[in-house]
Amino acid sequence: MKAIHDFLEDNIKPHFEKGAKYEKLWPVFDGFYTFLFVPGHTTPGKGAHIRDGIDLKRTMNTVIMALVPCLLFGMWNVGYHHYNALGIDAAFIDQFIFGAIKVIPIVIVSYGVGLGLEFLFCVIKGHQIEEGYLVSGMLIPLIMPVDIPLWMVAISVAFAVVIGKEVFGGTGMNIFNPALLARAFAFFAYPTYMSGDKVWINTSVQEGQAVVDGFSGATILGDLATTGTTNYSPLEAFIGMIPGSIGETSTLLVLLGAGLLIFTGIGSWRIMLSAVIGGAIMGLIFNGFAEYAISPEQQAFMAVPFWQQLIFGGFAFGVVFMATDPVSGSQTELGKYYYGFFIGFFAIMIRVFNPAYPEGIMLAILFMNTMAPLIDHYVIQANIKKRQKRLALKTAGA
Repeated sequence: MKAIHDFLEDNIKPHFEKGAKYEKLWPVFDGFYTFLFVPGHTTPGKGAHIRDGIDLKRTMNTVIMALVPCLLFGMWNVGYHHYNALGIDAAFIDQFIFGAIKVIPIVIVSYGVGLGLEFLFCVIKGHQIEEGYLVSGMLIPLIMPVDIPLWMVAISVAFAVVIGKEVFGGTGMNIFNPALLARAFAFFAYPTYMSGDKVWINTSVQEGQAVVDGFSGATILGDLATTGTTNYSPLEAFIGMIPGSIGETSTLLVLLGAGLLIFTGIGSWRIMLSAVIGGAIMGLIFNGFAEYAISPEQQAFMAVPFWQQLIFGGFAFGVVFMATDPVSGSQTELGKYYYGFFIGFFAIMIRVFNPAYPEGIMLAILFMNTMAPLIDHYVIQANIKKRQKRLALKTAGA
């Protein structure tokens, strides 16, 4: 690494410094350079600054490490369901390779379009590269169905970066989670490619192949919303061997990622815990009132044990990797409990009450993104009032 460092310092860096030929492209070089090596500059001596051994790139890299198991499992799961749909008993490596061929192009398009736009805005504005898209670029493919066309991914990414982030001032200023905004855009702009029972499992066939009779590509939540039953067991749902978005099916691996985020202090355990409690409470409420459902299908959906609601669909993935976004979520410690609780509460409510859109975690998080500043405002005001009251009592006692 020292040889690479010296080569960049002596031969490449001078071409991008002030007054050099490629001065305007300094943010691009600086972004790649600081991705490989810890920045050599120090915090300015004036003003209040947080001094820590970790910067934004290292934070984003930790989140990506937590996402890698979900990505790898998603690749295998894509191939596993593809060959199952064709009735072919394929080997593990064949399943993984097929899934990788389908998933990797989506990841490439996500990063290519997203980082390209990030670099463009940095050059135009003349500031350093913002590393926020390192995580969004990985999250977007993981929450998309495997058969979504690549051009739709590109448009969704462009919308999320430009409209969802840059118009608000860039990384750290966005109101909504960019990855969820990309999914929401794709869902409402191209609903036939984001819902139903034909988008979650790739069923492309070659000559001499055919999809097995009685095949259904519906997700667990899709089945529950329409028929009140599912062919998948809770264990299969927990492991992730079910149809769904590429990387959000395995609750087991999501929990592994959650452990890493909590251990490193990157993800808020307060939001995760309170979201699980909120989802569990809403599930228990539905369990208690299932007999009052308006249809047999909804009654069966409401009667699903509350703990199963937490491992079905993208609930766990959304709670761990989306709700804990430090920019669009609540900032106060007490506010994080309220923020997370209502995400879990509303996510289960939406999925049961709306059979046309049984996966409610996306809408729940986006709604609470808008509520997060209000939650923090009231938490701060409550603290101010408590301190003013204590001051008044102390003054009166004196």
